[in-house]
Parts: sequence; C-alpha cells; structure tokens
Amino acid sequence: MTSPLTHTNRVAVRRAASLFALFALAACGTKEAASPLEPSGPTGRIRFVNLINDPARNPVNAILESVPFGVNLGYTGTTPSSLPAPNTANYSAILTGARSLVIKKTADTSVTVATFSLTIAANEDRTIYAIGGAGGGTVTSFSVTDLNSAIPAGQVRVRVVNLSPAAGAIDAFVTAPNADLSTATPIATNVGSQSVSTYVNVGALASYQFRAVPAGTAPANRAASVLVSITPTAPLLAAGTGRTFVVADKAAGGGPPTAFVITDQ
Repeated sequence: MTSPLTHTNRVAVRRAASLFALFALAACGTKEAASPLEPSGPTGRIRFVNLINDPARNPVNAILESVPFGVNLGYTGTTPSSLPAPNTANYSAILTGARSLVIKKTADTSVTVATFSLTIAANEDRTIYAIGGAGGGTVTSFSVTDLNSAIPAGQVRVRVVNLSPAAGAIDAFVTAPNADLSTATPIATNVGSQSVSTYVNVGALASYQFRAVPAGTAPANRAASVLVSITPTAPLLAAGTGRTFVVADKAAGGGPPTAFVITDQ
C-alpha cells in the first residue's frame, strides 16, 4: 500500500513534469527547459535554491505561480535543475511582472513554510534563495540577478554569494588544488553575509579548489585561516561556462560554514 507521503510526492512529480512546461521557453543560454507551450509576452528566467536552516521543515516543495516547480528539495537543493527529465534546466522561463513563489513542507503540504513575492524583468535571469529558519524562525528570501551573456574564449565567469552569518565577511579564492594562498589573487574580497560579489573571469581549470578566509586576512595567514574549502569533482570550470559559489551555514544554522557550486551557464 502506498504511504500518504509517497503518494503526495508521486502526484507532485507528475504535476511538475507536465505543468512545468507552462513556464518553459526556448531561450538563449545553455541547457534550457523544453516546452510544447510558449506563453506570449516578454519573459525572464528564474531559479530557486533551498537554504532553509531548519531540518524540521526540510525537505520542501516549491510552487511557482501555482505550478509545481520543485519537489522534495533538501538543504542546498535547487530547481528547476532537479525536475524530472525532460524539464531539467538551469532556469525556467517565466512571464515578466509580479510573481509568487510558495514553499511548502514536503512531508505535510498543508504546512506553508514561506511565501515570496518577486518581480521578474524582461530578459533577466534571477536566483531566489530561501534563507533563515533556524530553530523554527522566519524564512526569508535573498534574490540576485545572474549574468549569462557570452564569455571570452578560454575563460570561466565566477562569483560568490555569501549567505553565511557564521562566516561573516570573506575573501574568496579559486585556485588549482592546494595552491599557495599567500600568492593567490582573490576572485572576491570583503563579501559580507547576505551579499554577492561581482562576476570575474578566470582561466578554465580541469580541477580546482574553492576557499574562503575572513575578509582582510594577511596573505601569509590565509592558509591557517580558511573558513571553508571545497574541491568539487563536478561541475568543472570548463571554458565558456559560468559558476556561482555559495557559502552558507550548516543545515541547522551556525558554523562551521559550508560551500557548494551551482551552474549559471
């Protein structure tokens, strides 16, 4: 016999696979969601990232304009990239104007975790992060505009989003694994909590390491002051791609901070 939770998720996944097409358009950029339907009017694109620091309310479902947008999203989960094929994409196209994003608890969809109001501009890519909520606190949103235009040959476009109160302001580095931080050039400096750095272009790397230290740390002290370090095996920093490095608190809130990378293009 199918459990209520399994049934709920199965229905939500079916709806996500069929109704998600209402928002998907063929658009510029890498890997766009396929769609047999194309709404008329100007569009932007949207992505959602779950950074809710409350295990009691995770995982969550995301509902965009009353259409299932993501199902069973754990901490650091993103959508639409997690939707069932063929709707998998980095972003979803959506009509411009005032829009709503509702976050519900997957295990009990009668529980609304948060409701966000947002405005979509034409030809704009936007990422919405759900943040906060530790210890049953209020969940809020942090919204950033993403740049996904053409990238110079042989380069990778990168930036940092800092959503970790525990980390405080940071300097961030992307280097070859175990490269000497004392001589490294940061990709971003003094990125405070709930803020985003500007994009910079760096050379493509088949393997790399992302590290962050407290803002203003002297070069000789960087190696001993690393707050967070990741060496992702995927996605690689391939030429012509764009990546956002996200620094966040632990799943339940607080330190030590963690980090992960998401694909912009």
